[in-house]
Amino acid sequence: MSTLESEKQVTGWAARDPSGVLSPYSYTLRSTGPEDVVIKVWYCGVCHTDIHQLKNHLGMSNYPMVPGHEVVGEVTEVGSHVKKFKVGDTIGVGLIVGCCRTCGPCKSNIEQYCNKRIWSYNDVYVDGKPTQGGFASSLVVDQKFAVKIPERLAPEQAAPLLCAGVTVYSPLRHFGLKRSGLRGAILGLGGVGHMGVKIAKAMGHHVTVISSSDKKREEALDHLGADAYLVSSDVSKMQEAADSLDYILDTVPAHHPLEPYLSLLKVDGKIVMMGVISEPLQFVSPMIMLGRRTITGTFIGSMEETQEMLEFCAEKGLKSMIEIVKMDYVNEALERLEKNDVRYRFVVDVAGSNLNEKSSV
Repeated sequence: MSTLESEKQVTGWAARDPSGVLSPYSYTLRSTGPEDVVIKVWYCGVCHTDIHQLKNHLGMSNYPMVPGHEVVGEVTEVGSHVKKFKVGDTIGVGLIVGCCRTCGPCKSNIEQYCNKRIWSYNDVYVDGKPTQGGFASSLVVDQKFAVKIPERLAPEQAAPLLCAGVTVYSPLRHFGLKRSGLRGAILGLGGVGHMGVKIAKAMGHHVTVISSSDKKREEALDHLGADAYLVSSDVSKMQEAADSLDYILDTVPAHHPLEPYLSLLKVDGKIVMMGVISEPLQFVSPMIMLGRRTITGTFIGSMEETQEMLEFCAEKGLKSMIEIVKMDYVNEALERLEKNDVRYRFVVDVAGSNLNEKSSV
């Protein structure tokens, strides 16, 4: 067992202001403790939430900010009380790195709903040290908030699953939608949406992709294996599909009307919101009343669900569709992501980016 040093100097790529532009940044990791592990970061996924945080879209950003919450790497040191991992293990870290451990959600193992949750970045630990994310050479995390990456999953493939994968897996599990034979739809075919198609199909569902244009029809049907494709502006096709779906996973991270999609749900159907939208959504109440429909939302998944999802993906051979880039391309990657010019997830090769050679204050 390696001995933990009190602090470590690392290099990450940070934004200094709401422009969101990232550049090299040197800082010290928080002090490590007996429950902590130190991770050498190999890969980190790029999520649309990173854009919201980097550009202060939600009005809560603090700078300098090192983003990244789909982190995969190797354990290089472990604390004296760590039982879950050993040096050399390949592990992952997602969006949450702390919770109170005493509230109802924490005691129910749904710590992502703890009101005192600590985000992987743009937050502070209980000791007051800022949290910084996975666009960095190393990070320190409490063993509770890390998961083991199955050997059958390539590390670069596992990274997007830590957010996009578990975001769609969690509601399917929680709302009893894992059983085969259901008819579901994925609204929005981006980084989260494409994993929704793959996971729902692996559960034995008939899956429809709903999009605003015909642009992704071939991708959805021929490459991802969706069963149907529906263009939301095609009124006649939307009417034909009325009352046909058990659920809709709404992954769109922008303001949009709900009424057209609510009409697609059967009685007791559910639309699950999972895109971060800063504007209020609107709908007319009869759209839910007359079908006993539900509008609900879920947020990532618990550590238990995350580990379960990884094992599910490994068993089913599921892979995310990724484009691997080096850190010096990350600003361009973020611009392309904001323009929806990616198929479907960027993953940064952090270990191969020689961060320590690009150190800056």
